[in-house]
Amino acid sequence: MPKISFEKIVKAERTVVFDIAANYKNFQKTLPKYFPSIRVRSVRDNVAVVEEHIRISGKVLVMMTKHVTKYPELHEVFVIGGDAKGSHIIERYESVKEGTKITVEADLKLRGPLKLVAFFGKAKIQKGFVKIMDEFAKIAEK
Repeated sequence: MPKISFEKIVKAERTVVFDIAANYKNFQKTLPKYFPSIRVRSVRDNVAVVEEHIRISGKVLVMMTKHVTKYPELHEVFVIGGDAKGSHIIERYESVKEGTKITVEADLKLRGPLKLVAFFGKAKIQKGFVKIMDEFAKIAEK
């Protein structure tokens, strides 16, 4: 399955970027084009279980996820059910002189027909993730 990684520099303070890009509670309001549905099922300290639909590369993935945050430097997503069960996404936020460097590493485990899409469309999937982070960056840089 595809393993993707990329870096992005955002011209904004780390806490501002983290507050937008790792705020899973507001994904549906912030980027409804990419997150048509978000339902927070439970929250305990820095761990949340979330039911989410994410549109990436023209496909909608339905997933149950566990979000773990370490403010303001780390946001991890473990997919515990659904179309991408077993996937793991790590977002690191680092202060740099230009603003904030975001490093994303994702190990995706897609199922069913999506498995074929992943096999032939790794670049397309990575481009989809980059587009989402670009949108978060635009909001943070305002």
